Amino acid sequence: MYRSNNVAARIFDRQIVTPPPGTSFHCVRRFYENIVPNHTVYDVECPDHSFRKFTVDGEYLITFSRNHRDLNVYRPKWLSFSYKGDEIDTFLDFPSNAQKFESFFNLIYSVSLASCNELICKDFFIYMESNRFGLFATSTAQIQDAPAVGGAVPGIPSIEKITFHLLRLEDGEILDAKVFVNDFVNLAHNTGVFLYDDLLAIVSVRYQIIHILQIRDSGHLVDVRALGAFCREDDELFLHSSTQYVGVAERSRLHAGDVENGYHHSPSNDNSFLSGLKQRLLSFIFRRIGNEETDHRLRVQCLTKNFYFHFQDYIDLIIWKVSRMADHHRAFFAVYDMETTEIVAFFQNSTDDIYVLFERFCNHFHAASRNSLCLNFISSHSNNIHAQEQLRSLKNKAVSYSQFVKKMLLSLPFNCQSQSPSPYFDLSLFRYDEKLISATDRHRQSTDHPIKFILRRSPYSLKFKIKSGPEGGITDGRTKGVSSFLFHPFLPLVLSIQQTTYLLPSVVNIHFRI
Repeated sequence: MYRSNNVAARIFDRQIVTPPPGTSFHCVRRFYENIVPNHTVYDVECPDHSFRKFTVDGEYLITFSRNHRDLNVYRPKWLSFSYKGDEIDTFLDFPSNAQKFESFFNLIYSVSLASCNELICKDFFIYMESNRFGLFATSTAQIQDAPAVGGAVPGIPSIEKITFHLLRLEDGEILDAKVFVNDFVNLAHNTGVFLYDDLLAIVSVRYQIIHILQIRDSGHLVDVRALGAFCREDDELFLHSSTQYVGVAERSRLHAGDVENGYHHSPSNDNSFLSGLKQRLLSFIFRRIGNEETDHRLRVQCLTKNFYFHFQDYIDLIIWKVSRMADHHRAFFAVYDMETTEIVAFFQNSTDDIYVLFERFCNHFHAASRNSLCLNFISSHSNNIHAQEQLRSLKNKAVSYSQFVKKMLLSLPFNCQSQSPSPYFDLSLFRYDEKLISATDRHRQSTDHPIKFILRRSPYSLKFKIKSGPEGGITDGRTKGVSSFLFHPFLPLVLSIQQTTYLLPSVVNIHFRI
């Protein structure tokens, strides 16, 4: 649309030229090619906090105290300072009081979340944009060798107490809390929790239950359904009443037999039922394999080979976030319809069918809330030609196609709110080394070299650079450690945080436009 890279000419073109239908948002984002961070304050004076992220609306910066007990919420503000002189050609005389953290952010409040032996999970935070609610988690330490009691899955660690806190970020008031006892929920990077509009899903790995909750406008967490042992709301009532009837009949029969045989027998309390989800899954697999053959003899052979032979393997399947364990164990994806309580699809993680869906409709796997517009413009290989070219290059370089598919599908299902909507990650605007930085919320290995953001279009010039750590690099023999980058969702404002060791404070740099 724009004929010039000059920002003044672009503003003039915007007034007289109508963009093609459906492209106005993309055209506006091109202004970020001109509005980029152009100055850095290195090793800024700031509180010794653990920095989490900006909220998607840009209103708040979420941080935690270093002892992981207090939540500190800041509001970004733009730097303002006075300069004495005729002109300012360099930033050598940048005022010292303008190089402090408080010059860029105002502390709104500090709230103590953790109690007793609980600590805040510093990698967990979910934001509800419509009501400006924040969901935080505190937990006790993991018990790795906890016994599997009460229907727990053997080999899964246990956490004595996990508490989810719902806060109103405007004033820090704790509105509600949800507690899980002797359970395990994968909290790292929101892995075991997902938010869609006002529905919250929490996966209990230890007890194989998906808890569905609703976040009301009043700030209450309301239980909607628990998927696992039961699928429908009245399943438990039906089974309980049936068990009572069967139990009475069984006790009458046993009592008659005991009198005849002269001994007393206590009926077993073991529950031989599979969970509702597991029964739905086995039924789906059985029907799918059985429908592959029309001849009865071939159908029996097919079921024997592909279902009964692997029956115990299907029984042993557990709900788990796909990870690198999938390289050594068989992993599957299941699609479940909560309304009909049926499994509608079942794929192995090396199947081409699921990869084709992932390649063509990657955005659908993110399932961003309808209220958040900017999250719909995160670059992926299904909506960006440059990301598509990168994926095609990786596919061509892969030695084994099945291993390539497994590697690509490791990220599924995508973690909730795991990507930054910053326009500087838009691959149609800028080119950067994705090994060093990306929109995905992850720590990166620190490097002494700055990360370059280069224009994607002509003149393909370097627009800005970001460097974590001290300006001159680490010179005291310390290891580089890891770095993280927090991009404001729409302002030219970036925090780079470099952590060397746990005992030393982080090195925080602020990159902004002046």
